[in-house]
Amino acid sequence: MKKALVAASAAFLAFAAVAAVAQDDPIETRQQIMKDVGKATGAGAKMAKAEEPFDAATAEEVFTTIHAKIEQFPQYFPEGSETGGDTEARPTIWSDREGFEKAADNLQQVAAKYMADVPQDLKTFRPAFAEMTRMCGACHEDYRVKKD
Repeated sequence: MKKALVAASAAFLAFAAVAAVAQDDPIETRQQIMKDVGKATGAGAKMAKAEEPFDAATAEEVFTTIHAKIEQFPQYFPEGSETGGDTEARPTIWSDREGFEKAADNLQQVAAKYMADVPQDLKTFRPAFAEMTRMCGACHEDYRVKKD
């Protein structure tokens, strides 16, 4: 019982710390989210390219991570966070908010589809992963400024 209470308290404090950072610095928070998404995408890319052996658990983790991270992503673009913090966010995020949120939702739906039916081999993983990364690329094309 004590261990469960300590674990629950630690989880709450970790969540509160992330929430506090997010309130103080939405740019930093969204950049961290993209780093997490990038890490998951990198793991998926290694499997898709056969640089790493296919693993269904890793495939599930890729889709689950991206789904969870993108679910919260749009909220970290409040008015006033258009500049600063070496942001790569295009102004169209704010001028086309509906389109931005739709792009995030599209990615989340594709990730959810493959969370529910996780590819069990490389042959089925590759097209699933490609579909998801096309959603990533479409959003980046419209809403991200790539900096050197």
